[in-house]
Amino acid sequence: MYKAPVEEIAFTLNHVAGLAEAVEIGRFGDLSADLVDAILEEAGRFAGNEMAPLGEVGDRQGARLVDGEVKTPDGWPDLYRRWREGGWNGLTAPEAFGGQHLPHMLNVAALEMWNSASMAFALAPTLTMGAIEALVAHGSDALKEKYLAKMVSGEWTGTMNLTEPHAGSDLGVLKTRAERRDDGTYRIFGQKIFITWGEHDAADNIIHLVLARLPDAPAGTRGISLFLVPKFLVGDDGSLGPRNDVFCHSIEHKLGIHGSPTCTMIYGDGVFGEEKGAVGWLIGEENKGLACMFTMMNNARLAVGMQGVAIAEAATQKAVAYARERTQGKAPGWSGSDMSPILEHPDIAQTLITMKALTQGARAICYACAYAIDMSHHTEGEEARHWSERAALLTPVAKSFATDIGVDVASLGIQVHGGMGFIEETGAARYLRDARIAPIYEGTNGIQAIDLVTRKLPLSSGEQVRGFIGEMKEVADRVAASNDPTFGETGDRLKAAIAALETATNWLLETQADGRAADSLSGATPYQRLFGLTLTGCYLGKGALADIGDGGAEKRVALCRFMAENLLAETSALKDRVVSGAASLEAARAILA
Repeated sequence: MYKAPVEEIAFTLNHVAGLAEAVEIGRFGDLSADLVDAILEEAGRFAGNEMAPLGEVGDRQGARLVDGEVKTPDGWPDLYRRWREGGWNGLTAPEAFGGQHLPHMLNVAALEMWNSASMAFALAPTLTMGAIEALVAHGSDALKEKYLAKMVSGEWTGTMNLTEPHAGSDLGVLKTRAERRDDGTYRIFGQKIFITWGEHDAADNIIHLVLARLPDAPAGTRGISLFLVPKFLVGDDGSLGPRNDVFCHSIEHKLGIHGSPTCTMIYGDGVFGEEKGAVGWLIGEENKGLACMFTMMNNARLAVGMQGVAIAEAATQKAVAYARERTQGKAPGWSGSDMSPILEHPDIAQTLITMKALTQGARAICYACAYAIDMSHHTEGEEARHWSERAALLTPVAKSFATDIGVDVASLGIQVHGGMGFIEETGAARYLRDARIAPIYEGTNGIQAIDLVTRKLPLSSGEQVRGFIGEMKEVADRVAASNDPTFGETGDRLKAAIAALETATNWLLETQADGRAADSLSGATPYQRLFGLTLTGCYLGKGALADIGDGGAEKRVALCRFMAENLLAETSALKDRVVSGAASLEAARAILA
């Protein structure tokens, strides 16, 4: 059973991402180290003791559509009630609406634990938190007053309604329409697909954030508006009124995340209400809804990155436990009379350390992204702009690299189990099934690569990414200058990886400046992995340099050295793929013609 790695999470937050220093200098008001520890400990206890057992139930039973009503797995409504009563839904929400206004870093750490215990369950609050953020940033005072307190408490959940059957990721072609009414409301008509927790039995009301197009809207993404559409209409006194004209038509039968109801939602079909049309309220301005929704999507992208970390952590824990118990053959140097645990075999040991290194690195990247978000909110002027750009730069890397390694690590976990991993009873397969959606939703990782290369690298004329690479060089220099001989050639390996990243970055910036779109986009996906691997090595190096007297320094050095000697060699090949991307594209097109 999953046990939250509270010590590793706390170490990464404090000594790699930078939380400890920020708390010490008072960046987050009266937040103390003791409070941070208490929050992490309790989140870990709840995730391991209460959520994880029901995660397995959810995977077996799945969500069901019964007589038009969605039923979540046995025990989930009560689990959700206990979770929200613990105050977890409002960790980062404004105090004015019942939130705790804590750093985003603590929320993503908690999200890691929820998702390790049950990714399918954790999706519900993840979407609610994103909806809260969008409503806080763009909603009218009246909408905030009516909806935010119940959403922050978790009594009501939120969803994100973007795509449609014909649209996929191309939101510019969506057909859901909105019609104005004289009372200031709108009527929404259309169909949305892949709506996570779009209907369920765990909360009293569901607040849908829906993209739709007005009759006179401009074509494409410039003509999209965002609307708040509740499942139940809400009275002026906050009480629930009649059912709105929105319902779940069907739920998807998916590869994984079985307990999470992924719904097809129908708006304005006349099933409920006195007239056809789901009643909605505008969020932000007409025809500017995509910008409002991106507030929610950016929140969700980092949260999805945390899903990759979470699955990788849970899969690693299960694989290590199995490798310690499973005996087979005799490993080199094994002196026992019986078969040795497979953990002793070189291939298995190296596989497990690979899983651990990738998990720790992805965790650090995501936490560093959350730190940048926090700093952008707790600084001013040029410093705030710097951290806002840093968060923007790291978001596509955090989402894509962490979700890619989530799949990779879960797959390696099955390999460690051997044939038993291919059998559902061991639970190893569930992690791979659950992980596989994460590189796809909230913008596929290919879309993240496009975003990284075309929008994020050019920030401040490339100075943001160049400055970040400079910070990586400082870590490599410190490792190389360390008096600890157990680092070996780690410093030099880090420097080589950073040089490959720098070369690829400069090349992509040049292609952007020259308007060579095919060159830059053909190298975008390998560049994204190059960035993630190099940053993993640097963050493991930063952690290895932090000897805080906890007895873990030796292991951290060993893990960093393993990463440098075994996994960073790929960065050179990735750099070559980036700079030869256009030629590879032409070859691919010739083959596929």
